[in-house]
Amino acid sequence: MSNTQSMIFTIYGDYIRHYGNKIWIGSLIRLLKEFGHNEQAVRVAVSRMMKLGWVQSEKQGNKSYYFLTDRGEKRIEEAARRIYQVQPHEWDGKWRMLMYTIPEEKRHIRDELRNELMWSGFGSFSNGCWISPNDLAIEARLLVQKYDIDDYVDYFLVEYRGPHSDKALVERSWPLEKIEAKYEEFVSAYSKKYIIHESMIDEGRMTDAECFVERTNLVHEYRKFLFDDPGLPKELLPDMWSGTHATLLFEKYYKLLAEPASRFFEEVFAKDNDLGRKDKGYDANEHPFIIS
Repeated sequence: MSNTQSMIFTIYGDYIRHYGNKIWIGSLIRLLKEFGHNEQAVRVAVSRMMKLGWVQSEKQGNKSYYFLTDRGEKRIEEAARRIYQVQPHEWDGKWRMLMYTIPEEKRHIRDELRNELMWSGFGSFSNGCWISPNDLAIEARLLVQKYDIDDYVDYFLVEYRGPHSDKALVERSWPLEKIEAKYEEFVSAYSKKYIIHESMIDEGRMTDAECFVERTNLVHEYRKFLFDDPGLPKELLPDMWSGTHATLLFEKYYKLLAEPASRFFEEVFAKDNDLGRKDKGYDANEHPFIIS
């Protein structure tokens, strides 16, 4: 069973953010019950998320509602942008380089910063030097502000002039073979599940609740690639990149489950939340995949 806090993030990212970004704790407990998470686990996870600054609460009568903080919204939007990017984007030929010299007494910041840089898509080129072919200036600036490390960080926009190739930099900074293997595992597992569920839905043998569980698990599993895949432009990827196949499978599978899954979510949500706050332009069947 997936970590409760992590699953809550997935539900916020794939559903709640399109419905006013706010939900009653009872509704959240009801949704998480479909995955085997009990009430206590949900309440503990939400409390932890509040302490970490991801969500905040609001009382309406005797009910507690939870919504993402500005920090939480930014993280969810960044994750959504990367998850729903269908095709690798074109490269401008420039490298972004972030270098830091954080003193030993701030080691805890350095360790946290490494994890944040990897999540944002930077690769570790050498000790204290991180690179990316993507424009991550905003992400870098937010991290510098978050950890208050202006005095220890420098950010460059540069061109690589050799002696090796740009692809050699990629191989040195990211474990592409391991990432490729994870994509192949995803494609192998979810290709079979897609065929089975397509048949079940056509024959009316799959409930809306089951579609909700499968769609959420699909997104939950696929978003793990945010911690591994930096989202490299097509010029720097191998010619046969399994990530492209995995992304297209994800899109197709997502759309298969989208409508019934949203029906179940709205059925639960409408009982104690304001369904009128749903984004006017949002249609689960026409999910806003980003084509770059």
